Amino acid sequence: MIAFLILVGFGGACAAAGLTGMLFKPGLWYAGLAKPRWTPPNILFPIIWTTLYVLMAWAAWRAASASAGTEALLASAGLGFWTLQITLNALWSPIFFGLRRPKIALVVIAAMELALLGAIWGFAAVDPVAAAMMVPTLIWGGWAAALNYSVWRMNPPDAFGLPQGAAH
Repeated sequence: MIAFLILVGFGGACAAAGLTGMLFKPGLWYAGLAKPRWTPPNILFPIIWTTLYVLMAWAAWRAASASAGTEALLASAGLGFWTLQITLNALWSPIFFGLRRPKIALVVIAAMELALLGAIWGFAAVDPVAAAMMVPTLIWGGWAAALNYSVWRMNPPDAFGLPQGAAH
């Protein structure tokens, strides 16, 4: 029963992060921005993120369940990084879509990628499968960071509600 509650807790954290994406949607503003040709269709984002959140919750549960002895310290570090990455994940949509601050969002997603690497490192010590389950999020996060960067660079500051000449 405790293992199930732990899984529900990780799932809840992922659901909370996903909720920010539902609350801060791209909308008409984002549709009007210049984007690179390799931008995925909007329909893919909820499908991919739902899959990634399931993998993230399951990976964290596996790592938390597998830790024992000296490996518990590495699992704890991995879970700490996991908590950091899911928190940063939850912040990205409000910053990019809500505040329309792509430069700050890029810093957030870069930090999220580093936290993902830390989670993968910590999980690998106790459960290589859990570590592998985090790799798709690392890959998609890298893609999202490149997209974030491209959108930021391809659009003038006033596209983000900033005056011309302002650092965006």
